[in-house]
Amino acid sequence: MTEDRIWLSTPHMSGNEQKYIDEAFKSNWIAPLGPHVDAFERDICDFTGSKFAAVLSSGTAAIHLALVVLGVKPGDEVICQSMTFSASANPISYLGATPVFIDSELDTWNMNPAMLEIAIKDRLSKGKNVKAIIPVHLYGMPAKMNEILSIANKYRIPVVEDAAEALGSTLFGRAAGTFGAIGIYSFNGNKIITTSGGGALVSNYPEFTQKAKFLATQAREDMPHYEHTQIGYNYRMSNVCAAIGLGQMEVLNERVGQRRANHKFYVEQFADLPEIEFLKEPQGFYSNHWLTCIRINRQSEVTREDLRLALEAENIDSRPLWKPMHMQPVFSNCPYYGNGVSEELFETGLCLPSGSSLTIAELFKVSNIVRSVFDNVGTKNMIKASVH
Repeated sequence: MTEDRIWLSTPHMSGNEQKYIDEAFKSNWIAPLGPHVDAFERDICDFTGSKFAAVLSSGTAAIHLALVVLGVKPGDEVICQSMTFSASANPISYLGATPVFIDSELDTWNMNPAMLEIAIKDRLSKGKNVKAIIPVHLYGMPAKMNEILSIANKYRIPVVEDAAEALGSTLFGRAAGTFGAIGIYSFNGNKIITTSGGGALVSNYPEFTQKAKFLATQAREDMPHYEHTQIGYNYRMSNVCAAIGLGQMEVLNERVGQRRANHKFYVEQFADLPEIEFLKEPQGFYSNHWLTCIRINRQSEVTREDLRLALEAENIDSRPLWKPMHMQPVFSNCPYYGNGVSEELFETGLCLPSGSSLTIAELFKVSNIVRSVFDNVGTKNMIKASVH
């Protein structure tokens, strides 16, 4: 394999990141905090419509702080979408609380509102203290937030909205990540924009972001000496990373357009292959299509793994959909409420290369290899039929 690898999702620089980094170096604002951090937070608020933001070292740190701010303690329970990356669930365990996992629904692949209410009723009937709910906007597709919030409000449980993959997505015109009491974003290297690493916590409640910023800077009290009355964390974003973020924010709408164009390309290329199914936007839902994902119909002779291995043989990166958290060995003893949807998605789903810097030649290479797998199966069947 001598050709350059086609990756699933790579960083895509705008060109202006270096300008802001140079400003940070010239002003000697290299350490955490600084003017670029402040500007980056303002840009996030302007883009999403959130009133307040705190930029942090990672999306995981943002979830962790969100749970701390909401008062999650050892012995509490936090309800979490099962089909997600482990970073959605790990911070629950950091705090000694128990994750309670909820299955997906097929419209968006996100938290099933009906299962959510079943779980809440059951946990409360068992005397459990449910402190928060974490839905996830998987692959950029918004979850059914109106239904989820209706249930959460009914039982007075705050929502931490994991929009790590969904910056630029909207639900009925409102930015993903702004529906819950707290929302979080990720700027990891594979996300739609990046600060190399990094994340953000957003909220319309100033007390939440103020407390998050305080805790993220080691919970240092406002005194001339170092005074600490509670445990803090080293979670603030550096001014240099925020400088990268400023350049990335300038092209965020363009990056969303490029990812959506990739999705449209794949849909058109595979329109005549009924074995391939795409996640479609329900009415009022707008996905950034961070990753384009397909499902292979169970009746097909081609499997998700056949496609993954064929792509890998040509030096092309792809991966199965997230393995649900309730199937992960580390969470095997945690409660789960579902009917098998997320397991089915994991077994039949594949993420295709979706980066905003993909060339048309690379997109055609991916689609041609996928088509060749189905063509080879058809040819083999024709040969078998002729022999018999």
